Amino acid sequence: MTQTSDNVTWLTQEAYNKLKDELEYLSGPARTEIAAKIAAAREEGDLRENGGYHAAKEEQGKQELRVRQLTQLLQHAKVGEAPADDGVVEPGMVVTIAFDGDEDDTMTFLLASREYASGDIETYSPQSPLGVGVNGKKAGEDAEYELPNGKKATVRILSAKPYTG
Repeated sequence: MTQTSDNVTWLTQEAYNKLKDELEYLSGPARTEIAAKIAAAREEGDLRENGGYHAAKEEQGKQELRVRQLTQLLQHAKVGEAPADDGVVEPGMVVTIAFDGDEDDTMTFLLASREYASGDIETYSPQSPLGVGVNGKKAGEDAEYELPNGKKATVRILSAKPYTG
């Protein structure tokens, strides 16, 4: 699970290994693949009008950005345990909330960094307005957070369970 605090990201061993594997792939085989694409496109001639070359260079830039992000994340990572199943909202928990206390208007999401999420579950950062508002609350409690337009919204915590993704 993840929790960012003072530039430290807490990860389960599984999440750490997944991110480390991604970094190894992007730093090795993926770099070789993109270099081959760039070389092949370069041989096609005029680079000013070569869409394949420009697409490959853009892909290379995105890939190198991800390598830098993963390197920094893993350098500051601490491997720890998943949160306890105590119903308290914290990073690494799947949280179900009801908007304005309306139990028919609910949303379920993972409170964690996007690097940890796998699958189709929506993820909110612990530093997001909603994440800050719900963090530390228990099922049955209300939480308030600020909307992008500056207004306040209230949600009721319905449940918080450890993510098993």
